[in-house]
Amino acid sequence: MLDQFIYKPIHSLPESGEIASKSPSNIALVKYWGKKPIQIPTNPSISFTLTNCFTKTNISFKKSENFSFNFTVKGVEKPSFVPKIESFLERIKEWCPYIFSYQIDIDTENTFPHSSGIASSASGFSALALAVLELEQKITGISNENKYLKASFLSRLGSGSASRSLYGPAAIWGQHKNIPSTSDQYAIAYHDLHENFKNYQDTILLIDKGTKKVSSTVGHELMHNHPFSKQRFSQASSNLESMINVLKSGDLHKFISITESEALTLHAMMMTSSPYFILMKQGTLAAIEKIWSFRSESKVPLSFTLDAGANVHLLYPLAYKQQVLDFIDNELIVFCQNQHYISDEVGSGANIISASYA
Repeated sequence: MLDQFIYKPIHSLPESGEIASKSPSNIALVKYWGKKPIQIPTNPSISFTLTNCFTKTNISFKKSENFSFNFTVKGVEKPSFVPKIESFLERIKEWCPYIFSYQIDIDTENTFPHSSGIASSASGFSALALAVLELEQKITGISNENKYLKASFLSRLGSGSASRSLYGPAAIWGQHKNIPSTSDQYAIAYHDLHENFKNYQDTILLIDKGTKKVSSTVGHELMHNHPFSKQRFSQASSNLESMINVLKSGDLHKFISITESEALTLHAMMMTSSPYFILMKQGTLAAIEKIWSFRSESKVPLSFTLDAGANVHLLYPLAYKQQVLDFIDNELIVFCQNQHYISDEVGSGANIISASYA
């Protein structure tokens, strides 16, 4: 099934080079929560790709008999990140053996705060994977389409949600019997958006910028013996099918219903796991209450979603942007740490910024 990802060189390896890539984070509308080895989702998911929240990664490499890599964030060494990169490179070795013929320097930077509830692992691993595949395209001549597909496959081996960041405006990851071409091994692009969802906005209330109490890896593990896991996996599969219909039809009311239910279900699963966790803060709950009141009174189709943390993603059509920003400034900003929020919107996915070889 993965024959298209086998490394087949037709050109010699470059002696050295430098590649810069850029990949956005994404926000899941239908969440995946729980996974099987290695990085296989227990339910399918769909996400909007973002625009302004992205990771830029620069890799420089030169041939060497002894493989090594150095990892920095904006030029500063981050030893705590090294084991994750090391594990990722080992996982992709079978598919990308050429990288072990080099000494590699990896430098990366985010446009958003680390541990802010925006998936830096998604943008980070997808940016790195795309840079690696740019080098492979130079060696093998693979098509651009297969480059992105394999980059999604590789990204998944670093972070499951990273597989979705390669594509815009939306992406589906996880096999669904009623949705053609879906796979547990990689994500696929989803383009069939109604006019209502083009240029959709995501304004992120940074209620807590601290490091998450529970890592995503630990959170996913809690689903193995969860008393409600089977019902959750079934619900997610059903919601994905419904969400596809919503995105095609432009039904904002149904979009709100599914999106908010998915967000609250994710947190309900954490609150009923063993051990259990409450990742929302007082500001999270207060903001949700305000959002519900505002939507009821103004009729603005504003909804929220949450990842596994306290911060709130506000989702709404571009036409209502000023009304929502005024609402944030008047009523929600008091819940944001240092009055900080990020304005973002649906985007087009990852891309290569530059590439040079010697």
